[in-house]
Amino acid sequence: MTSTLDKPAPAPLPPANRKGWMPQLLLRLHFYAAILVGPFILVAATSGALYALAPQIEQMVYADELRAPEADSYLPLADQIEAADAYVGDGQTIAAVRPAPNPGDTTRVMYADASLGESETRAVFVDPATADIRGELTAYGTSGALPLRTWISQLHRNLHLGEVGRLYSELAASWLGVITLAGVALWVVRVRKARAKKDFVRPNRTAKGYRAILSWHTSTGIWLAIGALFLAATGITWSAYGGTNVADLRAAANWSTPSLNTDLSGGAEVAHDDHAHHGGSGGGESTTGDVSPAAFDSVLSIAEEVNVNTGLVEIRPPAGAETAWVVQEIQRSFPTEVDAVAIDGQTLEVTDRVDFADYPFAAKLARWGIDTHQGSMFGLPNQIGLFITALGIVAMVVWGYVMWWQRRPTREPRPLVGRAPARGALARAPWWGTAAVLVVAVAIGVFLPLLGWSLAAFVAVDLVLGAVQRRRAGVRSR
Repeated sequence: MTSTLDKPAPAPLPPANRKGWMPQLLLRLHFYAAILVGPFILVAATSGALYALAPQIEQMVYADELRAPEADSYLPLADQIEAADAYVGDGQTIAAVRPAPNPGDTTRVMYADASLGESETRAVFVDPATADIRGELTAYGTSGALPLRTWISQLHRNLHLGEVGRLYSELAASWLGVITLAGVALWVVRVRKARAKKDFVRPNRTAKGYRAILSWHTSTGIWLAIGALFLAATGITWSAYGGTNVADLRAAANWSTPSLNTDLSGGAEVAHDDHAHHGGSGGGESTTGDVSPAAFDSVLSIAEEVNVNTGLVEIRPPAGAETAWVVQEIQRSFPTEVDAVAIDGQTLEVTDRVDFADYPFAAKLARWGIDTHQGSMFGLPNQIGLFITALGIVAMVVWGYVMWWQRRPTREPRPLVGRAPARGALARAPWWGTAAVLVVAVAIGVFLPLLGWSLAAFVAVDLVLGAVQRRRAGVRSR
């Protein structure tokens, strides 16, 4: 038996063989990332598709609380608040009031409740014409999501596992972008070499088996690319690690959302939270509890004279003796209306105001991106687009796994799944290619730590598997 040590070392690859290293690397990255992170993306896309339809579902499920008979005249807010106070009993603290935005809607009087979770309030729904109580539900965040939509949102955000569960969504958002970019690059490489280029923009219905699934995967993926990249980029802003880096970058570049100063003592400002409607503190702060119901009508009237339009509006009482009232537009659909004013409750003077028109352009983009991701920016068309995109991503993941199974070798006994694309792309790359890959990988890993850690884990596992395979091959050759 001849030892492998006696064999001559393999000759270096000729320059011609170095061509094609990048597509090979992208294919291997696309394959392994999709296989390993596919389940996370599948859950995120499925729950995201469900969330896109949640507003309509919410309107149907909670119609009794959300809707009231239309009337020719409506009561002052004070009468509606007094009815809500009588319903909940003494000792309850109002966190915010949302007047009925349109005829046929109810007014929400929202109470702080220590027994509820973070960002949750006890919302009492009042008929604005008769002050009849239509019901009560737990509301969440600035979006005012009710229990069903909140459940779907938390499933999408963290699998109902709290902060630990947020790691799943960060992995899904981060790797979705990487997988999509690698897929687009592979599409460009292949379409340039293909004769039937039309098969790359629409499925080839004459193909069978593996080629049929590949055709659907390839042609559908290129149409979904922009939507998938948008969801990945905006989704990262909610993540635990990458989202923090995004916030730090915005602050360093002076792209942060302008804040409204509610401190009447001249202290620090209260910052706006772009993500409050998805999980922020909107409407959940405690107040002094010593607020006259008639004051809500007064401050709303003043705010409307300054810059607040009627419609979706939230009125928050002062959190302390030296804190101002806040009246803010909360309309997330286009045209965006999130203007806000701070009002001194003693003098009824406007102490500060923030207009969306004065936001830095980057802050406006952030607001628009978040609202589009949530499906509220353009209403029903926005929701339908998100629903189709999410279902398309689900199909891409499923097709990927089907192709993995179909690519099994034909010899018996057949392995359970297909082989991974060949390794060795970096070994064939020129020095500058290897350096560029390492620089990009490190930069992405620093900005998106969870992606970087998982990428390092993938590489480590791949190195171990490669070493095991080489050892087995060496044993068989002896």
